[in-house]
Amino acid sequence: MNKIITFGEVLMRLSPRGNKKFIQSNLLEFYFGGTELNVGVSIANFGEKVRHVSCVSDDFIGDTAVSYINKFGVSTSSIVYSKRPLGVYFLEVGAVMRPSSISYNRSHSSFSEITPEMIDWEKALKKGKWFHWTGITPALCRGSYETLKEGLILAKKKGITISADPTYRSGLWKYGEDPKEVLTELLNYSTIFIGGVNEMNEVLGTDFKYSNEDFIEASKMLIEKFPSIEKVFDKVRTAINASWHKIRARMWNGVEFKETEDLEITHIVDRIGTGDAFAGGLIYALQHYDDFKSLQFGNAACALKHTYEGDVNYATVDEVMGLLGGNTSARVNR
Repeated sequence: MNKIITFGEVLMRLSPRGNKKFIQSNLLEFYFGGTELNVGVSIANFGEKVRHVSCVSDDFIGDTAVSYINKFGVSTSSIVYSKRPLGVYFLEVGAVMRPSSISYNRSHSSFSEITPEMIDWEKALKKGKWFHWTGITPALCRGSYETLKEGLILAKKKGITISADPTYRSGLWKYGEDPKEVLTELLNYSTIFIGGVNEMNEVLGTDFKYSNEDFIEASKMLIEKFPSIEKVFDKVRTAINASWHKIRARMWNGVEFKETEDLEITHIVDRIGTGDAFAGGLIYALQHYDDFKSLQFGNAACALKHTYEGDVNYATVDEVMGLLGGNTSARVNR
């Protein structure tokens, strides 16, 4: 079976239990995650073969992270090791009108030491069918940008489908490269764009708004500028408060615009990784269904992730299809 390849940093998340602030607690829970890893685990839970490429700490924390990844059946054969510590982030989970808060400690992490020479992309991309990247990775350091670029060049040469989620976070770009120039360069290798108007404005230098009409026009301009991009998929979130959101998804595939209905999450268990769950659901579904059903599948996968603690989505194909079929009663399965 062909593999889906993901590349990005593995992080440890530390968080007080429940909705407590750090000052309220001296007990912390930990989880492993990271944007691209979250996508990979989600796809693996849907039954696909996945390989994650990364660099982790050469200690018992790194070993634990690798064991965690292996637990989901994700291949770690292309994960390398560094003497630097694993990246960490601290999360206070918000509730009702109090938003969640995150603080990162990743500037000198094991992944920040990665260089192209450390990754054997020929091996990492072996039997690869799909390669997924996000804007987080090239933002972290020059080494991660150059390593990603090398992987994308080879993936495109091999005819592998490449999906891009060019998330732009201004606080990460600190090593001297211009974010717009880097993301523009990397998008030229990509086939599928997973992102909204904000991401398109960043690479196009435009100021499109959030309406469906603006989304369509932005998508058309994006495809015109990047001829390799065939389709654009976007997740739209409406927040009533920190605990109650509505999500829908929309797409432009170069021919038609489609939009899903809202799915309402009235009690959010954990919001972290929900965008990754959308991407993971979408990538899985595009290999099995048409564009619109894939959009619906990604949106439902995203909704279900809000019900799981931790960074990754544990939903199965049956659970996602059940939600798409209207099963929102949460009756006990017996």
